[in-house]
Order: sequence, then structure tokens, then C-alpha cells
Amino acid sequence: MEQDLTDRLRAQFARRLATESGSERGQAAAEENQEPGTGANTVGWDQQDQLRSELPDQEGREAAAGLEGEWDAEEPGPSEAGGGSEREPGSPQPSGSRGGELAGRRERRGEPREGQNREHWWKPGSFHPGSIREMYWERSKRRYQERALTQSIKSPNKWKYRQDKKPHGLTPPRPEEPKEIDVCQEDLLIPSQGRRPTVRFGFQTAFRKTSQWSTVSPSGSVINELAKMGDPDVLEMVQQDRQFSKEERYSKANEDLRSGESSFLICQEPRFKKDEQSKDSIFFRDGIRKIDFVLSYVDDIKKEAELKAERRRQFEQNLRKTGLELEIEDKMNSEDGRTYFVKIHAPWEVLVTYAEVLGIKMPVKESDIPSADRLPFSCMLEPLKLPKDVKYPTPDYFTVQFSRHRQELFLIKDESSFFPSSSRNRIVYYILSRCPFGMEDGKKRFGIERLLNSHTYSSAFPLHDGQYWKASEPPNPVNQRNILYRNWARFSYFYKEQPFNLIRDYYGEKIGIYFVFLGFYTEMLFFAAMIGLACFIYGLLTIPKTSGSSSEICDPKIGGQIIMCPLCDELCDYWRLNSTCLASKISHLFDNESTVFFAIFMGIWVTLFLEFWKRRQARLEYEWDLVDFEEEQQQLQLRPEFEAMCTKRKLNAVTQELEPYLPLCSRLPWYILSGVTVTLWMALVVACMVAVIVYRLSVFATFASFMESEASLKHVKSFLTPQITTSLSGSCLNFIVILILNFFYEKISAWITKMEIPRTHQEYESSLTLKMFLFQFVNYYSSCFYVAFFKGKFVGYPGKYTYLFGVWRSEECDPAGCLVELTTQLTIIMTGKQIFGNIKEAIYPLVLNWWRRRKARTNSEKLYSRWEQDHDLETFGSLELFYEYLETVIQFGFVTLFVASFPLAPLLALLNNIIEIRVDAWKLTTQYRRPVAAKAHSIGVWQDILYGMAVLSVATNAVIVAFTSDMVPRLVYHYAYSVNESWPMSGYINNSLSVFLIADFPNNTVPSEKRDYNTCRYRDYRNPPDSEDKYAHNIQFWHVLAAKMTFIIIMEHVVFLIKFLLAWMIPDVPKDVLERVKREKLMTVKILHDFELNKLKENLRLNSASSTDFAKHFAIKENQANLAESTP
Repeated sequence: MEQDLTDRLRAQFARRLATESGSERGQAAAEENQEPGTGANTVGWDQQDQLRSELPDQEGREAAAGLEGEWDAEEPGPSEAGGGSEREPGSPQPSGSRGGELAGRRERRGEPREGQNREHWWKPGSFHPGSIREMYWERSKRRYQERALTQSIKSPNKWKYRQDKKPHGLTPPRPEEPKEIDVCQEDLLIPSQGRRPTVRFGFQTAFRKTSQWSTVSPSGSVINELAKMGDPDVLEMVQQDRQFSKEERYSKANEDLRSGESSFLICQEPRFKKDEQSKDSIFFRDGIRKIDFVLSYVDDIKKEAELKAERRRQFEQNLRKTGLELEIEDKMNSEDGRTYFVKIHAPWEVLVTYAEVLGIKMPVKESDIPSADRLPFSCMLEPLKLPKDVKYPTPDYFTVQFSRHRQELFLIKDESSFFPSSSRNRIVYYILSRCPFGMEDGKKRFGIERLLNSHTYSSAFPLHDGQYWKASEPPNPVNQRNILYRNWARFSYFYKEQPFNLIRDYYGEKIGIYFVFLGFYTEMLFFAAMIGLACFIYGLLTIPKTSGSSSEICDPKIGGQIIMCPLCDELCDYWRLNSTCLASKISHLFDNESTVFFAIFMGIWVTLFLEFWKRRQARLEYEWDLVDFEEEQQQLQLRPEFEAMCTKRKLNAVTQELEPYLPLCSRLPWYILSGVTVTLWMALVVACMVAVIVYRLSVFATFASFMESEASLKHVKSFLTPQITTSLSGSCLNFIVILILNFFYEKISAWITKMEIPRTHQEYESSLTLKMFLFQFVNYYSSCFYVAFFKGKFVGYPGKYTYLFGVWRSEECDPAGCLVELTTQLTIIMTGKQIFGNIKEAIYPLVLNWWRRRKARTNSEKLYSRWEQDHDLETFGSLELFYEYLETVIQFGFVTLFVASFPLAPLLALLNNIIEIRVDAWKLTTQYRRPVAAKAHSIGVWQDILYGMAVLSVATNAVIVAFTSDMVPRLVYHYAYSVNESWPMSGYINNSLSVFLIADFPNNTVPSEKRDYNTCRYRDYRNPPDSEDKYAHNIQFWHVLAAKMTFIIIMEHVVFLIKFLLAWMIPDVPKDVLERVKREKLMTVKILHDFELNKLKENLRLNSASSTDFAKHFAIKENQANLAESTP
């Protein structure tokens, strides 16, 4: 199906080409590729008349006559260039030939120009024998054939007639008259293979040149479609399109020597020898063509060696067909003596073709929009700012999507540096990912990713600019990698802003927007961290002054006299309340009056963060030319794997083009498998959490009995209670389980997502994001949700406890609440994850690169080249950025979902992010290969996840304050049950503990050691033993429960109301950005309008001038000829 579509597009292109040119070459291409029952319309234009109008002098007519003679016969070879194919000027031309068609058209149209004598109207083919015009005609044909024969003798190869790059007035000198006569480049015969001849050009200045790309070819859409499909012959089609373009005949004088990247220079001797070439050179051996991409492979001695070699041969052959230039480094030149390197260069023709296909925006005029006004206190932030040349490496321009038909519109100062290196490697990778390498199992195989997965190639990567620790040396361009390292990747610059524009220019928009988001998130964390730290300090200062629960618990006369019921059956003994004095004081640090304020503040902060991020993102879209990227993304980011698996095509209702289509029934089984797998793994996470709970329940009694019996632990009992010990060990065990489950699930989720065959890269990332986030959400937060919302809520009471699986007794909270344990759990998981992540990101690639270089350095005398240095670096995989986002979003969840229990969470996140930015910058600049540049206009699906977590955080924090902390019960006691007006909270602990009669204990739960206690206390609101309805919930329990629910409803509604008001008041796009976008669109339209208008005027003026000059010149020549004939 795909091959049929390609054939139809090729036939469509050939028919359009034949329609435009009317040439035999175009007709033949149309006939060869046309579909059954169709034909090619051969309506051409008079090329010979055009040449005469361009070159009105005698030599011009000679060249035109010679060209007609070449049209009359096939391409001259070595044996037929000298004779045998000549035809008398007056003889009729063969039917269907180009010459006959042109002559017949001239005869049918042959009216004399205004003011000329009809008797002297000269027509080719109507010469009188022996006339001067006949001799003129014969001499021109003979001279043309002699030049053809001379060129044929120089090379035994077959020469082909080259028209695709015909500059106006560029002619090689004739051998017999080198100082006077030039001929058109159309007379050059270029060999199809072998070394190209050295050409010297002359200039004619009689006429001004017109636009090279003044007319947009109607076949451009077909070429773009074939380029998207990875057709290897697309560049040849572009050259054919150019060959028959009318305006191509007015091209620039140096067309064949474009920007030092001309194919004529490819054949010259290399500027550098291998042993003399700089080890940091990023050029081919000629020192001119820049290396845009590198492939590497190692000889395989296994049974698939021949298959892999054939794949590589076909792949590289097709790459050359697309126009890419390849240079192979033999394994003997590599340092390890095993690795071949294929260096790839994209010439100008390839860049302009695929820049249009990819819709890359390029500058057309420097922007006249003034920069934004400075903030009032910006001078105070000067120490944090970077130098101007680093922060803004290039001026601001008006940009439009590049078009190869309007190159004069763009600010092309130097073609070798016009496209930034990120755009160049993006274009090359686009070709690599769609280039075919053969048919296997009846299916077309293509793409570098498939070759990498099959180990046909070992790596594929663009080159870094140079070594990161030193600036580049000539002739290499500016080393942006070194600039990034000095101003971004050093830890001593942790307080400096980031060079976002330079990051975008070097790594592409997708990586750049990640660092913008991480930097903005870190800036906003600063305000939350300061408020959280203030709340923590408030709790620290109010500990000695508080009259709440901690003071009564620590009082020997109150807490020391209260006997608590055992925490486990049989093995645990009775204990005194004041043994939890330290835990109650720690709890007060996070469970005080400021907790409610901070929970409400964080609900507002998260709204401000998301709204301001939308504004920052809108400004970024304008500054990085991503305003219209949404439409481009839908068209350009089809995954090659999806195209390869598609057997059907469907008409797009918007573009009216056939697109790859995969029915839902083909993917439905994989969707079902994906959903089942994710559900099973989430269930596995819950099972692991239950296992950790069982561990805590089973070891608690062991810890309790051991600490009671061990005399050496007497001094640590005050701060290392069985509850704290069990909580710490359980949290550490849970963290280890989280890391193990993450490791395995990452592999499985990536494999399942590939099997779903997503259509675009965005769909692939969205699907993988959903799977990974759901799993990690459950994996990281399940233990915190358990402590916050379930632990201690369904315990029962002494004598009638609830049991897990009928074996293990449910856990109880500390008398001061479960907030301390939630804080402990949150601190261990959050801090441990951040420390482990930073160590892994910094140490892992460093050790791997060191080991790889150590194994590779076998012969230090060989040149350790730029591509070998980058080859020994770690690969920045396609999912590396995904995991960076995932890490940041998981941290965002810790900061927002449970922040009421740990006000220092924003501060820890702030410190981590300051380090994270520099670690990511350092590893990306120094330890990783340069990633392929990719475009993105936002953080994608992560923004929707952040919005969901922001809404969820309001509910979780309200529930934590209401049910996990002791705030609401204290407020109820203060306003409803306190009897001491001068000291309202006195007696709160005694009021919150219920009484249990020890005689009511079942035999299997009574402590083994007998005590002289009649009653014990436990945390709950229940009736005493002497009540009629003993151990049932009393009225205070329902009052407290109603107060908790009321608090949740009020807090949620207040925070949501503020959130919606802020979201409504803050516009998503800043006003100045809207004005700049409108201004740029207006200026862009004006620039395009003026360009097209001036081009049209120039073409009309030149056509008029050419016609007038030719008429005058021809009249003079005719008069001279008539005068010579009339002279005896």
C-alpha cells in the first residue's frame, strides 16, 4: 500500500514536471511512472527563444543554436559527438522531438516584431543555400559538437546534460577564444560518476539578474509529501524541479560554489591530512564540510554479519540518494581498532529542502519591537544576571517559515552558518529516521532506530562543538558547549540565572523548555519555602510556652500518672504517657496554629504557580517562535514505527491528503493488555505496602520487648521509642521496595507503550506518561496516604481490636496524633529519593564514561578524534527528559499533597532543585552525547497532571488538618468542653483519653506480666466502663467528627473560590506579548507582500528590457546581413 502511494506521488510529480517543461526528459519520466489509463500533458515553453532573449549578442545565439542542435539528437557520447547526427538547417525536424516542436511553434507564431520589415523576418529552417545565415548556423553547430567531443574524450564515462544549476551569464571559456567568448553552463556536460571537472566561470554584466526563486513550483507539495515518507530520491526530484524552472536560468553568479559546500570542492584534495588534523575538528577531511551527524558500527563475526553489512550498504546508498554526503573512517584509524565511523554532512540543497518540509522558521528582518521595560528593583538582581552576550546570543528577528523558493527573503549572510547546528542535526535525524534499507519479510524496513535496535549500527549522534573545558580554535566555529559549561554547568554559578536562549540554540526547544520550567518552579518554591520555614520557626519558638498537649504529656504529675493500655497483645506491657514526651514536642513543630494557615497558603500558591507558568510559557512561545507550533506538530511528528506498521491510508478531512491509518481493532488487544498490566502492577504496589504494614505490626512487639529487657538501651528510650523505631525501619524498607518496583516497571511500561503503536511522538509520550505516573503515584504516595488517612482510624478499642487478616492487630497512632509518623515517612521518602537521584545522575554516567574510555584507549599514538570522544560518552536516551519531568512532578506532589504535615518540604525541594539544575546541566554538557534537537511548545501532558495534583492537594491538606493532626479536636475542646476560662486547654489530654477496665481484657490479649492496675487509658472518645452503653462512642466523638467535616468543606470552598478568582483575574497571555505577536504577524505579512511585489516588478521590468534589447540587437544584425548580401 505504501509503495503504491509512493509510485502515485512519483507519477504525479513527473506529470507536473512534464506539464511545466514539455521536455523529453519530463515526458519520459511521466510515461515511466504514470498510472494506467493516464497520460502526460506536454505543454512547454520556448526555451530557445528564452536563451536568445537572455543572450542577445552573437555568442548567445551560437549557444542557443548549439542547444537546439543538442535537442535534436540524444545526449552525445564519445562515439557520436563528432558527427552523424547533424541535420540540415532547412530540413524538417523529426516528429515529437523537442527541436521540431519548438521550430513548429515558432513558425506558427512567427510574426515580425513591431517596426520590423516582414521581408527580412529570419526563421530557422528557411535559410537560402550559401547564405551568411546558413554559414552562421553551421559554424555554431560545429563549434558546439567540437566542445562535446572534447569533453567526451577527457572521460570515458557517460556524460549527462546538466541544467539544474544554470547561473545567469556564467560560461566556461571556449578553447579557441578564451578571452572573448563564454557559453552558458547548459553547454557543460557533467559525468554521472567519477571526478567532476574543474570549472572556471566568467561573468556577463549586460543584464541584471532576477530572483532565483520567483515562482513556487506546483510540484512542491508532492516533494514535501515524499520527503515526509522518507523517499530517498526526493533531492533528485528537487533538482529536476529546479532544472525546468524558468527562474532558475537567472540564478546567482556563484550558484555552483554555494557557501564552500559545493560539490565541485568535494573532489579537491583534503585540506588536512589525518595525522595533521586537529583532534577537535568537526569537519570532513577537506576542512570545509561540517559534520552534522555520526554513525558508528563494529564488524560483526556472527551469522548475521552479512545481513547487517547489506543493510548498512543499502541504508548508506539511500542516504546518498537523499543528498546527504558521507565520509567513512576506517576502523584502523579509530583508537580501539574495531569501530567504523560514518560522518554525515547535510549540504545546502538538503537543508533548504527539509527546512521547508519541517516548517522551520528563519529570520527575515531584525525586530524593531523595543525590549520589555526593566523592573523597578532589577538593579538589585544584577549579581544574579548573566552577561548580555550569553543571555542573548543573537538579536531578535521577525521570522517566517522557510521556503526554498524565496531564499532572497531571508537574512542569509553565510549559508554554512545560516541554519543553527540544532536545526541541522534535527533535519539529518529526520532523514535518518525515514530512510529505507530494504525489504524484509515482505515489508519495507526503514529508520535508524530499527538499525540501532538490531545492532546494525552501534550508535547515532550529532557532534558536540568541541571540548567543554576550552574554547574552540580556528577553523572550528564558536564552541557553544564551552560557553554553556562556563556560564551554566558549574556549581559555583548556582545563584545565577540560566542562559535559556543558548540552551535552546544548542539542544533544541524541547530540552530548553524543561530547564525553563525547572527554573521557574524553583523560583516559585523560594516563596513557599520562606513561608514554610517561618511556620516551622513559629512552632519551634512556641514549644516552651505552649499549654497544649505536649506540656501535659511531659508533666510528671499528669502524663507520668496516666497508665496507657498495651500496644500489642501479650508481649507488650502497660506504659506511661510521659514516655512519648519527645514525640509530642516534635509533633508540635508541625501541628500548631500555623498549620492551617500554611495549608491554605499552599492551596493559593499552587494556583499562582500554574497561572504564572502559563504566562511564562506564552512569553516563551513568542520568544522562541513557537506560537503556531501546534499545527506543525500534528503534521510532522508521525512516528516511523507507526508508518511502518500501517497497511491502510485514510484521507485527512483537513489537509485532504492520505495519511497512514491503523484501525482500532488492530490495537485494541494491546490496549487491553496495557490496562491489565498497569492494574496488576498497581495492585502489586498495594500488596508491597500491606507487606510493609505486616512487617511493622510483626516487629513492633519484638522491638517493645527487646527495649524493655535490654538495660543498655535505657538511655535511648526517651527518644527512640518502639513506635519511632518501627516507623523509621518501615519507612526505609518501603523506600527500598519503591526503588526496586520502579526499576522493573520502567522496562515493562516502555515495552507495552511501543506495542500500542502510538501514532505520533506526542501520543507515545502521553501514553507512557499516564502509565508511569499512575504507577509512581501509587508507589511513592501509597504509604503516605495510609498513614494520613487510615492508620489509627479503624483500630477498635481494648478487648475488641480489629485485626489484619485476623492475625495482626491494627496500628495505633501516638497520643499526640499520627502527624509525626506522616512527617517521618514523608521526609525519608522525599529526601531519600532526591539524594539517590542526584547521586545516580552524577556518579553513574561519570563512572560509565571513565570505564568506556579506559577500555577504548589502546593506542595513544592514534588521533583521538572529536567523534571518538563523543562516542565514548553516555547516551542521552529518548526517555531521559521524560524521567526528569517525572522526578520533578513527583516532587511537586510531595510539596503540595502532604505539605500540611511537613512545612519544610518546599525548603527541601528548593535546595534539591538548585543542585538538580546544575547537576542536569553538568551531565548534559560534559557526560552525555549531544542529544538530537527536538521542538516542543509546552511541557505537554505534565501540565494537565500538575493541574490535577493542584486540585487534589486542596482536599488532601484539608483532610490531613482535620483527621491526622490534632487541631480540630483541640478547637472543639477549647470552645465546647473547656471548664477553665483562664487556661482553656488544661485537661485536654485527660479529656481525649478514654478509660478501659483491665478486667474486661480477653485472656489472649492480656499482658503476660501481672500489674496492680485496675484501668488503663486509650485514645478515643468512648463511654467509661460504668456506663450503661460502655465503650460506645460518646457525644463528643460526634461533635468532633462534625467539626472535622465542617472544616474540610469550609477550607475546600474557601481555597477553591480563591483559586478560581485568581485564575479568572490573571490572563494566560501577558498583554505585551499579545501586542508583540500581533505586531510581528503584521510585519511578517508586510515583508512578504513587499517582497512579492518587488519581485513581480523586477520580473516585468527585466522581461520588457530583454525584449526591447533583443529586438534592437536583432535588427542591427539583420541589417548587417542584408547589407553584406547586397554588396557585390
